[in-house]
Amino acid sequence: MALAHNGNLVNTLSLREEYEKRGQIFCTTADTEVIGNILADEYRVSEDVTEAVAMCMHRLQGSYSVVMMLDDEVWAFRDPLGIRPLCIGRTETGYVVASESVAIDALGGLFMRDVRPGELVCLKKDGIESHQIAEASHRAHCIFEYVYFARPDSVIDGRLVYDVRRRIGHSLFEEAPVDADLVSPVPDSGMAHAAGYAEASGIRYREGLIKNRYMGRTFIMPTQEAREAAVRIKLNPVRGHLRDRSLILIDDSIVRGGPPHAVW
Repeated sequence: MALAHNGNLVNTLSLREEYEKRGQIFCTTADTEVIGNILADEYRVSEDVTEAVAMCMHRLQGSYSVVMMLDDEVWAFRDPLGIRPLCIGRTETGYVVASESVAIDALGGLFMRDVRPGELVCLKKDGIESHQIAEASHRAHCIFEYVYFARPDSVIDGRLVYDVRRRIGHSLFEEAPVDADLVSPVPDSGMAHAAGYAEASGIRYREGLIKNRYMGRTFIMPTQEAREAAVRIKLNPVRGHLRDRSLILIDDSIVRGGPPHAVW
């Protein structure tokens, strides 16, 4: 069995302790390994994938979209609340499942539909086999997929991420209108939000920061000094756009914040 998982469980420690008491040895601290152990354990008993997944869903608490290969079959399932995205596509050579529709686009495939919350699918040569394993009384999206995680050209549960972010920008202006000369994004994930704010406010949109495409994430660096040094390499102000102008700076979210201490 090979397994890939997107999400986060909230009962990982209790499940891990239970299986360790039964003699299971874990090689990682990832909750993905816990999911794999539950599936393998239940499949050894029932020799039925649907029953194994049903028991797994019953035991897991949290968000998960899972893709697994068992022998020569590919199976995928999504948590009953639909917290994490998962979609199905078709290519010239068969079917594919992915967290984002843009992965299907990159393969030259055709987006078919989202995996339904609580649904288990099996990819076969002649089509998709579907089993509705569990149903919840309501849906629960991870808002950060729409705000930050997903690419803006992805479609999640029928909604284009770019349009969702643009509408969030509209709502931000309605809640917090500010008068200024320009609206500018923190690239890249703040761009759609800023475009929406500019549309709603009527204030000109102009890029005030240019991103170095070869820099990775900076907020996860361990010290403030390291983060500031990395940000200076990652983002450079367009001084000609900013000089003598008041600016509304729009980002997708604030992970670390503090009072401004630099003037361009």
